[in-house]
Amino acid sequence: MAHDSAVRGTLFLVAGPSGAGKDTLIAAAAARLASTHVFPRRVITRPEGTDTEQHAHQSDEMFACAEAAGAYALSWSAHGLRYGVPASILEDLDAGRHVVVNVSRAVAAAARQHFNPCRVILVTARREILAARLAARGREAPQDVAQRLDREVDLLPDSLIVNEGPVEITLERFLEALKG
Repeated sequence: MAHDSAVRGTLFLVAGPSGAGKDTLIAAAAARLASTHVFPRRVITRPEGTDTEQHAHQSDEMFACAEAAGAYALSWSAHGLRYGVPASILEDLDAGRHVVVNVSRAVAAAARQHFNPCRVILVTARREILAARLAARGREAPQDVAQRLDREVDLLPDSLIVNEGPVEITLERFLEALKG
C-alpha cells in the first residue's frame, strides 16, 4: 500500500554492508536529531547483548506471529536472522516526523515502492576496512565474515556515505543526507 501526504515525513533507509558503521552513525545522528527524526528499535531474532545495536529480541516463532499480525512496516531475512521495523513508524510518518532505519540492501527497492517520500542512504567502506570491523566485533566466524563481504546487492542510493575516516567527519555527511 502506498502512503502519500503533503506533510508526510520521509522514510530514510540506511543500508550497506556489514561493518560499514551504520549503527554507529545512526546512534550519533539520534543524539542530534531527536526533535525531528524518529529512530525506531528494530526487532531481530538475535538475542540482545550480542552486539552494540540496541534491538528488541524475539524468537523465530514470536517474530512469525507478530509479522502475520501486521506488527512490522518492513520485515526481511538476512544472515539466518529475521528483522522487523515496527509498524508504529507509519504513525510517525503520517505525523510529519522523519524516520531513520537500518535495513538490508535487499529490502530497499521494495520499500521505495511502498513509502513516499523515501530515501536510501548507502553507507560503505573498502573491503579491508569492513573485514577488520567485522573481525573486531567478534560476532561471526571467519567463513561468515567472508560470506558477508561477498554478498552483493544492486542498489541505487539517493546518498552515498563512505565511512572510512573519523566518525565526526562522516557524521556531518550523514546528517546532511538526513535532511527531510
